[in-house]
Amino acid sequence: MSKDNSSLIVRNKTAARNYTLGESYQAGMVLEGWEVKSLREKKIDVKNSYVTFKKDEAWLFGVKIDPPSSLKNFDVDPIRTRKLLLKKKEIAQLQKLKGEKNLTIIMTSMYWKDNLIKCDISTGKGKKIRDQRQDIKKRDWERNQGRILKNSSKTNR
Repeated sequence: MSKDNSSLIVRNKTAARNYTLGESYQAGMVLEGWEVKSLREKKIDVKNSYVTFKKDEAWLFGVKIDPPSSLKNFDVDPIRTRKLLLKKKEIAQLQKLKGEKNLTIIMTSMYWKDNLIKCDISTGKGKKIRDQRQDIKKRDWERNQGRILKNSSKTNR
Protein backbone atom coordinates (compact mmCIF):
# COMPACT_ATOMS: atom_id res chain seq x y z
CA MET A 1 0.00 0.00 0.00
CA SER A 2 1.52 3.34 -0.99
CA LYS A 3 1.20 6.34 1.25
CA ASP A 4 2.37 9.83 0.37
CA ASN A 5 4.77 11.47 2.78
CA SER A 6 2.22 14.08 3.92
CA SER A 7 -0.01 11.39 5.45
CA LEU A 8 2.84 9.38 7.00
CA ILE A 9 3.20 9.92 10.75
CA VAL A 10 6.02 7.49 11.52
CA ARG A 11 7.78 4.48 9.98
CA ASN A 12 9.39 1.75 12.08
CA LYS A 13 12.85 1.54 10.50
CA THR A 14 14.13 -1.07 12.94
CA ALA A 15 11.41 -3.54 11.90
CA ALA A 16 12.89 -4.13 8.43
CA ARG A 17 16.40 -4.28 9.86
CA ASN A 18 15.67 -6.82 12.62
CA TYR A 19 12.91 -8.91 11.01
CA THR A 20 12.11 -10.59 7.72
CA LEU A 21 8.66 -9.15 7.13
CA GLY A 22 5.77 -11.21 5.80
CA GLU A 23 2.05 -10.47 5.47
CA SER A 24 0.88 -6.96 6.19
CA TYR A 25 -2.45 -5.83 7.68
CA GLN A 26 -4.04 -2.43 8.13
CA ALA A 27 -5.50 -1.71 11.57
CA GLY A 28 -7.22 1.18 13.29
CA MET A 29 -6.34 2.24 16.82
CA VAL A 30 -8.26 3.36 19.89
CA LEU A 31 -6.66 6.67 20.93
CA GLU A 32 -7.35 9.46 23.38
CA GLY A 33 -7.65 13.08 22.30
CA TRP A 34 -4.24 14.17 23.57
CA GLU A 35 -2.63 11.28 21.67
CA VAL A 36 -4.10 12.48 18.38
CA LYS A 37 -2.81 15.98 19.12
CA SER A 38 0.67 14.57 19.78
CA LEU A 39 0.55 12.49 16.61
CA ARG A 40 -0.16 15.65 14.61
CA GLU A 41 3.11 17.00 16.05
CA LYS A 42 4.81 13.61 15.35
CA LYS A 43 5.86 13.09 18.98
CA ILE A 44 6.02 9.31 18.80
CA ASP A 45 8.56 6.50 19.23
CA VAL A 46 7.77 3.04 17.80
CA LYS A 47 11.15 1.27 17.99
CA ASN A 48 10.09 -1.36 20.54
CA SER A 49 6.48 -1.82 19.46
CA TYR A 50 4.83 -5.21 19.01
CA VAL A 51 1.34 -6.69 18.92
CA THR A 52 -0.05 -9.27 21.32
CA PHE A 53 -3.45 -10.84 21.88
CA LYS A 54 -5.69 -10.97 24.95
CA LYS A 55 -9.19 -12.46 24.87
CA ASP A 56 -9.38 -12.41 21.05
CA GLU A 57 -8.42 -8.74 20.90
CA ALA A 58 -5.23 -7.25 19.43
CA TRP A 59 -3.19 -4.86 21.60
CA LEU A 60 -0.25 -2.68 20.63
CA PHE A 61 2.59 -2.52 23.18
CA GLY A 62 5.70 -0.37 23.35
CA VAL A 63 4.54 2.71 21.43
CA LYS A 64 5.55 5.87 23.25
CA ILE A 65 3.46 8.95 22.46
CA ASP A 66 4.80 12.02 24.26
CA PRO A 67 2.08 14.32 25.61
CA PRO A 68 1.80 17.81 24.09
CA SER A 69 3.24 20.72 26.06
CA SER A 70 -0.26 21.82 27.12
CA LEU A 71 -0.69 18.57 29.12
CA LYS A 72 2.59 18.54 31.04
CA ASN A 73 0.77 19.08 34.37
CA PHE A 74 -1.70 16.23 33.86
CA ASP A 75 -1.05 12.59 34.67
CA VAL A 76 -0.99 10.74 31.33
CA ASP A 77 0.67 7.43 30.48
CA PRO A 78 2.74 7.82 27.28
CA ILE A 79 3.49 4.07 27.02
CA ARG A 80 0.00 2.71 27.65
CA THR A 81 -1.22 -0.28 25.63
CA ARG A 82 -3.56 0.62 22.79
CA LYS A 83 -6.29 -1.55 21.33
CA LEU A 84 -6.06 -2.33 17.62
CA LEU A 85 -9.20 -2.49 15.54
CA LEU A 86 -9.11 -5.53 13.26
CA LYS A 87 -11.72 -7.87 11.86
CA LYS A 88 -12.29 -11.15 13.74
CA LYS A 89 -11.05 -13.13 10.76
CA GLU A 90 -7.80 -11.13 10.65
CA ILE A 91 -7.26 -11.56 14.40
CA ALA A 92 -7.79 -15.32 14.07
CA GLN A 93 -5.31 -15.47 11.17
CA LEU A 94 -2.69 -13.51 13.09
CA GLN A 95 -3.12 -15.61 16.22
CA LYS A 96 -2.73 -18.77 14.15
CA LEU A 97 0.45 -17.47 12.45
CA LYS A 98 1.92 -16.32 15.75
CA GLY A 99 1.22 -19.67 17.42
CA GLU A 100 2.13 -22.11 14.65
CA LYS A 101 5.05 -20.46 12.90
CA ASN A 102 6.42 -18.64 15.95
CA LEU A 103 6.27 -15.24 14.24
CA THR A 104 6.34 -11.81 15.84
CA ILE A 105 3.79 -9.18 14.87
CA ILE A 106 5.32 -5.71 14.51
CA MET A 107 3.97 -2.27 13.70
CA THR A 108 5.74 -1.05 10.55
CA SER A 109 4.14 2.36 9.99
CA MET A 110 1.46 4.76 11.18
CA TYR A 111 -0.36 7.21 8.92
CA TRP A 112 -3.47 9.33 8.33
CA LYS A 113 -6.21 7.92 6.13
CA ASP A 114 -9.34 10.06 5.65
CA ASN A 115 -8.99 11.80 9.05
CA LEU A 116 -8.41 8.45 10.77
CA ILE A 117 -5.14 7.15 12.16
CA LYS A 118 -4.22 3.75 10.80
CA CYS A 119 -1.20 1.55 11.31
CA ASP A 120 0.31 -1.22 9.26
CA ILE A 121 1.26 -4.34 11.16
CA SER A 122 3.29 -7.18 9.67
CA THR A 123 4.29 -10.66 10.64
CA GLY A 124 8.03 -11.01 11.05
CA LYS A 125 10.67 -13.63 11.68
CA GLY A 126 13.67 -12.41 13.64
CA LYS A 127 16.91 -12.07 11.69
CA LYS A 128 20.17 -13.45 12.97
CA ILE A 129 23.17 -11.12 13.11
CA ARG A 130 24.71 -12.80 10.07
CA ASP A 131 21.53 -12.11 8.07
CA GLN A 132 21.70 -8.44 9.05
CA ARG A 133 25.34 -8.31 7.92
CA GLN A 134 24.39 -9.90 4.59
CA ASP A 135 21.74 -7.21 4.08
CA ILE A 136 24.30 -4.46 4.80
CA LYS A 137 26.80 -5.99 2.35
CA LYS A 138 24.12 -6.29 -0.33
CA ARG A 139 22.98 -2.68 0.17
CA ASP A 140 26.60 -1.40 0.03
CA TRP A 141 27.29 -3.39 -3.14
CA GLU A 142 24.16 -2.01 -4.84
CA ARG A 143 25.15 1.53 -3.85
CA ASN A 144 28.69 1.07 -5.19
CA GLN A 145 27.38 -0.57 -8.36
CA GLY A 146 25.15 2.46 -8.97
CA ARG A 147 28.13 4.80 -8.51
CA ILE A 148 30.24 2.76 -10.93
CA LEU A 149 27.52 2.78 -13.57
CA LYS A 150 26.96 6.51 -13.08
CA ASN A 151 30.67 7.28 -13.45
CA SER A 152 31.07 5.01 -16.49
CA SER A 153 28.15 6.72 -18.25
CA LYS A 154 29.79 10.14 -17.64
CA THR A 155 33.13 9.00 -19.14
CA ASN A 156 31.39 7.54 -22.24
CA ARG A 157 30.01 10.95 -23.20
